[in-house]
Amino acid sequence: MRRLTLSFAFAMAALALVCGGRALAQADPARIPQPKLPVVRLQAGIHVIRAEVADNDRTREIGLMGREALGPNEGMLFVFERKGLHCFWMRNTPLPLSIAFLDDGGRIVNIAQMAPRTEDSHCPSRAVRFALEMEQGWFARHGITPSARLVQPSVFPGQR
Repeated sequence: MRRLTLSFAFAMAALALVCGGRALAQADPARIPQPKLPVVRLQAGIHVIRAEVADNDRTREIGLMGREALGPNEGMLFVFERKGLHCFWMRNTPLPLSIAFLDDGGRIVNIAQMAPRTEDSHCPSRAVRFALEMEQGWFARHGITPSARLVQPSVFPGQR
């Protein structure tokens, strides 16, 4: 009897875990708790950017989903383990963003404009490990263009 009860309890726990994970994936991103992320300061010419760092699958997947606003010089830096053609979309992201794709030296490879709540793919023009999302138009307003370099030796291996 005890073995049957433990087996039943284990099966119910496994079912709850599977159903709970599925519910989280389908949940409104505004209701998914945003994880507390480390922050890094990036130098872009005379401008200092305060960027939250998304460096694992979960934080990269959530990204800026559900966020209604960013501060004037705030953004999110996406860090990947390996170089690749890491593409982004704007599912469940209500604010328009600009994304800069960066090489290992912190140089901007290309910049894309991303409309809110769309599933269009925005990809780098070549393999990269880093991407920085900012409020749409931030790079243009600050004169930051492709080939500009963001500086932070603790982040970009090509600056060490």
